[in-house]
Amino acid sequence: MDSVTAPPPALSLTDPALYINRELSWLEFNRRVLEEAQDPEVPLLERLKFLAIFESNLDEFFMVRVGGLQQKVQAGIIYGSGADQMPVREQLERIEQTVRRMTAETYRCLHETVLPSLEHEGIIVRGLKDLTDADKRHLRLVFQREIFPVLTPLAIDPGHPFPHLLNKSLNLAVMLRRPGDEEQLFAVVQAPAVLARFVQLPSESGATPRHVFTALETIIRMHLPDIFPGMNISRDAVFRVTRDSDIEIDDDDVEDLLKTIEEEVRKRRRGAAVRLQIEDDAPLEIEQFLTTALDLYASDVIRIPGLLDLTGLFQIHGLPGYPQLRDKQFVPQLVPEFVQAPDPFTAIRARDILVHHPYESFSHVVEFINAAADDDRVLAVKQTLYRTSSDSPVVRALQRAAENGKQVTAVIELKARLDEERNIVWARELEKSGVHVVFGFIGLKTHCKVALVVRREDDGIRRYVHLATGNYNPQTARIYTDLGYFTCNPDFCEDASALFNHLTGYGELPQWRKLVVAPSRMQSWMIEKIDAEAALQQAGKEGRIIAKINGLLEPAVIQALYRASQAGVKIDIICRGICALRPGLPGYSDNIRVTSIIDRFLEHSRIYYFGNGGDPQVAIGSADWMDRNLSRRVEVVFPMEAPELKQRLIRDILGTTMADNVKAREMLADGTYRRLPCKPGQPRVRCQERFLEMAAENASRRLKEIAPATVPMVEVRTSSRRPRKRQAK
Repeated sequence: MDSVTAPPPALSLTDPALYINRELSWLEFNRRVLEEAQDPEVPLLERLKFLAIFESNLDEFFMVRVGGLQQKVQAGIIYGSGADQMPVREQLERIEQTVRRMTAETYRCLHETVLPSLEHEGIIVRGLKDLTDADKRHLRLVFQREIFPVLTPLAIDPGHPFPHLLNKSLNLAVMLRRPGDEEQLFAVVQAPAVLARFVQLPSESGATPRHVFTALETIIRMHLPDIFPGMNISRDAVFRVTRDSDIEIDDDDVEDLLKTIEEEVRKRRRGAAVRLQIEDDAPLEIEQFLTTALDLYASDVIRIPGLLDLTGLFQIHGLPGYPQLRDKQFVPQLVPEFVQAPDPFTAIRARDILVHHPYESFSHVVEFINAAADDDRVLAVKQTLYRTSSDSPVVRALQRAAENGKQVTAVIELKARLDEERNIVWARELEKSGVHVVFGFIGLKTHCKVALVVRREDDGIRRYVHLATGNYNPQTARIYTDLGYFTCNPDFCEDASALFNHLTGYGELPQWRKLVVAPSRMQSWMIEKIDAEAALQQAGKEGRIIAKINGLLEPAVIQALYRASQAGVKIDIICRGICALRPGLPGYSDNIRVTSIIDRFLEHSRIYYFGNGGDPQVAIGSADWMDRNLSRRVEVVFPMEAPELKQRLIRDILGTTMADNVKAREMLADGTYRRLPCKPGQPRVRCQERFLEMAAENASRRLKEIAPATVPMVEVRTSSRRPRKRQAK
């Protein structure tokens, strides 16, 4: 990726040569996603899924990152804001070159390997040339009944200006003429997003059951004469537009954040075009017409050698059946501490509980909020919401809690990128139910994951806290790896209460007992911990740092890591995505190893380990080592102090992750990655596969350790006002 040679040791730690460009590092992350689609050991339908993920990732990259760079060029800004100081125009040129190469790789993988192999298994995608006469007769009926009534042909002439095409929509550009007239006309037909991306064709009589599809735009293309009756159609081409979708808010000019976000979301739909994808064989006249109409340059055009918009492949991945073409199904394990207890509060009172998702069930988090909503002893519920599902049981529980007369507060982040509209809807729904909705601070995103329940018990008021590395989203909790921590430890509860008071009211920052909170002191805390390991190493003791994170970009943290490496501290960074640090540079990062794991589940948990002279300190939380997390967000990282849980993090989770030699890739100093080789005689370790096994083993072991007879019979009062007694089964 980067031709930079190892810098001499005389360089300052702020020298741009010591840093990888953010955008190019992100593209390397997406390349690793593409490698999963190219991996013959990955089941076929999962390879198809990774192609769809790759495309979806690239869409967001152009909508946010490339759009932002283009705005900088238009504003006359020469240099990027990253520590690498790469000029903005050079970034755009490097992005263009890389994306073109990756696009070619993507379609080679799709056309030469994945689709032919799927066809052998009975899943077929037919293009226009492959359709049989029977297919065409069937599609004629489908077009007339289901597609044509929804279409709107759009003429483009002095009386009909070029339409504003929806972001990421599929369209056909059509060149046509009136009979007897040589004037070239243009029109656009948009493939309706409300229709399925692929239309299934009937299987031939007597044939082995198969799933045969053709793309929606293929059907539209077949019937252009019906859409433009009486016209002579000369050429057509499928194209797709990506628009700048980043939201910029002037923090000094915001009176009503909700209204401001709503207005910015509306503006997003009218955002400037940043990329044009068009069929590889599209006429040059159509390309030139579209680039002019969309105010794009030739460098913004990507010609696609096949099917446009691979995110549509999610539809085929979702087909029923074909277990041999998928990852082995799994059921998240229930946590015995919760299963054996009559209610979540009894379980948490007995001991602190750490839950490892998706290997262990997210249902316990939902049950915790549901129990709070229905238990008459619960007085208040407070929760942060950054991203959640479209039909969220957590939000429904908060609504029910408010309707049951409890004091309910929801801190909703309206600026959660690309989820703003959903969060606005939830905010209004919660307010209707009587929930006190707060939008946090202007200028800061509230990204921490915290839920607090206040309950009246026989011995007084007790608080229960859930802290997590991931969102309160049951859907992503099945595909993201995250950690959740339940406790009623008074110090954690006091901090959680102080955090919510800080988010909803006025006042000086509290003196935190356990939580490390950004932006007030998290960055300084992290650097203090890194520097402490360097001091230990210099004093003759062994320094050790392990960080499992999603991104590493903050220059101050990178410089601290370079200093620690120069002191001799052994550092392992397991970084899924962007990494601006260059590992393995002589004199700077000889002792730093960076690996990345891309696998079935999206690695999302953050774990920080500091050797501390033989008494390890471990913390988890919502923050990465990114400038945005440490400076522009409300984040929470917290220590794991219970000895059993701390050892589980160190031995089981970090230890197993670091042992991965199947899905792990090692970062080189130039920013590229190589797969870690499995040495002769060394057992293959795929950490996510091992975590599935460990979850089942732990559940079995804990069930034996926790005897049901030891669980006291307690009274749980529900909102029905009828006390009932429950005992563990």
